[in-house]
Amino acid sequence: MNIDKLKVVFFLLIPVMLIFFTSINAQDKKVRKSPKAKITQTIGIDTEITFEYSRPGVKGRTIWGELIPFGLFEGNKYSDNKPFPWRIGANENTTIEVSSDVTINGKLLPAGKYGMHAIPGENEWIVMFSKENDLWGSYKYNKANDALRITVEPVTGPHQEWLTFGFEDLKDDSATAFFHWEKLKIPFTIQINK
Repeated sequence: MNIDKLKVVFFLLIPVMLIFFTSINAQDKKVRKSPKAKITQTIGIDTEITFEYSRPGVKGRTIWGELIPFGLFEGNKYSDNKPFPWRIGANENTTIEVSSDVTINGKLLPAGKYGMHAIPGENEWIVMFSKENDLWGSYKYNKANDALRITVEPVTGPHQEWLTFGFEDLKDDSATAFFHWEKLKIPFTIQINK
């Protein structure tokens, strides 16, 4: 192919490439139905705890026991029909990042960033902190990658339309972290070493 033909092909491709990259950029800027959120709390002098998540809304639905079943989700096309836990949110993995070693409900969680998943129950929940923090949802969750599992008792609370993470009962060396959606709140204690 000679130089003149290459120039023609190149100039014909420019509009196609512009349309392609513009459409990708437009997709990135769409408003999400479950908006992203991030919250950070410092405990002690400099231990930072950060949750990043997407916030689904109740939107008139029955959440616990219906939209989010008790126990594991039954398999679907994403998981090769294997049951999987809830991602604690929507879209990408919900993550927790701790800047130094902490204990959660008395169990060690080393400094790092973890994907969060849960198995909801009517009377108790299992919350998992996975070394694999970049999954889309929990479809490919693997128990072998857990850094920590805790069992938590759910607490009823006022209606919370959008899933939220937060901190309460702040002390010099600890805080109660929680996630709250609809009328359920799942609290757990994060403590630092002084």
